[in-house]
Amino acid sequence: MSWTSNFGKACAVLLYKIVHGLSLTSISPNVLTFLGLVINIIAALLFGYAEVGNQAAMFRYAGLVIIGAGVFDMVDGRVARATGKVTSFGGFFDSVIDRYSDVALYFGLLVYYARANRFFYLVLTAVVMVTSVMVSYTRARAESLIGSCKVGFMERPERIVLVILGALLNRMAPVLWVIAVLGNLTVVHRIIYTYRKSGEKDAMGGSAA
Repeated sequence: MSWTSNFGKACAVLLYKIVHGLSLTSISPNVLTFLGLVINIIAALLFGYAEVGNQAAMFRYAGLVIIGAGVFDMVDGRVARATGKVTSFGGFFDSVIDRYSDVALYFGLLVYYARANRFFYLVLTAVVMVTSVMVSYTRARAESLIGSCKVGFMERPERIVLVILGALLNRMAPVLWVIAVLGNLTVVHRIIYTYRKSGEKDAMGGSAA
């Protein structure tokens, strides 16, 4: 058995213990979701108030904090299932809070680049912020029309992992480029996919009529 398999099993056992422990507290899954947002806001503050020109340490702390927020993001749904508290509102609330969490992180970077007087990366971060919202919006809007639209690569987990790597390695600029390019390609991919699928659906509806 490889070390990666052992690591994966160890993480699964740890995650199970966390979920089991939280289930015993009777805490609401929606509270866990909200706590994830609060932790991401702390990470955003670390980004925003990092020392200009010497931001590596604060960015590294922000990356670690985002990892902590990710734990809440992983366990809220599992706790809901374990305690029988799965609700339609819970899924909706989770999606809304995820958007706020994304925007908070990029807003922190906006503040940092504004303080550093780096206009180009200020604009790039704004583009990434809009892109992250549009990736989620295009999927939600498409699925209200055609049922499923999971095409494209740059989903939220991929974006979060990239931001964490950018923070820990102090390589945020190339990370922003990757998210901006691949994120917009994901949006375009979903537009084309929805155009084709909705056309097929309309044609089938016309044939039935």
